[in-house]
Amino acid sequence: MSDELSTPRDVVSFYSSGVEADRLERGIGALEFERTKELVQRFLGPHSVIADVGGAAGHYAEWLVANGHRVELVDPVPRHLELARERAGEPPRFGIHRADARALPFSDESFDAVLLLGPLYHLGAPQDRAQAVREAVRVGRPGALVIAAAISRYGLLLDCIRNGSFFDDRVFANVQAEVVTGRRVPEQRRTAPFPDAYFHLPNELESELAAGGLTVQGIYGVEGPGALFDDLDALWRDPAARQRVLEVARAAESDPHLLVLSSHLLAVARKPEI
Repeated sequence: MSDELSTPRDVVSFYSSGVEADRLERGIGALEFERTKELVQRFLGPHSVIADVGGAAGHYAEWLVANGHRVELVDPVPRHLELARERAGEPPRFGIHRADARALPFSDESFDAVLLLGPLYHLGAPQDRAQAVREAVRVGRPGALVIAAAISRYGLLLDCIRNGSFFDDRVFANVQAEVVTGRRVPEQRRTAPFPDAYFHLPNELESELAAGGLTVQGIYGVEGPGALFDDLDALWRDPAARQRVLEVARAAESDPHLLVLSSHLLAVARKPEI
């Protein structure tokens, strides 16, 4: 645990390794990044003031600033803040704040949009996720856009199919338990360093945002069936193959029967005008 923040120790330890430095630049991460940008851009108004909560190394903040938006990045992991400062440059192109999603360092009604592209899946307890949503609502202006990411309940099952660990008995037993409960198995059972997390079903994600006072406009699958490719780096380097992967993801993005084929879900919601 951090001295000032209540971010779980295993979350800070995992991300202190620098895993987010280039995760969105390769493999399944590159597909996640491209599709998330597509969806955010579809709903975001021009010249918005944006809180990028859980903004990690600043990939999205950098992209948003390049597209004419003003961004304040928030993250609780010191290593992420170091990487974000490097990406922001000097003078910094976006603000950087060390804070927890449950206690944002901003005044009420400060932002046109709030991105929660990581916090909801690393807050295992429902009351903590609810507090993060309340904070997003608090700092958003009336009518503000709130876009929240979640890991699909079946995301880890897709991962172990893709990476070949599907037939490892310990891995499969853990994945079975996580699909049933939605919660990462206890630390002593884990076979991989990924920390505590909650894995949402689409209707759960929608319900949590609605319970926080948001009007949910849609739940979208991010990667689509592309999450199943084990050679996505090679496909991504081929322009025609990349385009096909993206076309299939777009076609599947809002089909309720296909949402769980994506490793990540993206909820688009708004704070009421009054």
